[in-house]
Amino acid sequence: MMTRTDTLYGFERYERAKQAFDDARYTEAARELEDFFTDLATARAGDDADPIGHGTAEMHLLLARAYFHSAQLGRAESACRQVLKEAPDDAYAHLLLGRSLQRAGRHDEARGPLRLAELLGGYTSGSDATTAVADESF
Repeated sequence: MMTRTDTLYGFERYERAKQAFDDARYTEAARELEDFFTDLATARAGDDADPIGHGTAEMHLLLARAYFHSAQLGRAESACRQVLKEAPDDAYAHLLLGRSLQRAGRHDEARGPLRLAELLGGYTSGSDATTAVADESF
């Protein structure tokens, strides 16, 4: 079994985080992805910086989901907003952002993202703030 200090490529790290998420080890999944994004930022800041790391919306969405399920709502909001920078038409990211805001008691702010999720992807916004976020994306 690999340890957290082993060098892994982005896809392998994503797969490891995804497995942790699937096993309901949300904090571990978040930590794995946080480490990846830290390493990515370091690589981008290097002298011979290469434009690597484009197309990370899927990884950020998994990170947002891990944060949401581990009740780290501020971090879930941030990760959702990062997804939406890269993929503004991602209906599920809008839904997760709206649910994170609702769960944090910010119902007025949640209306916009929930409405966009409904318009973009057919997710119903519903009026019940306790409606669960489906894990159908992955």
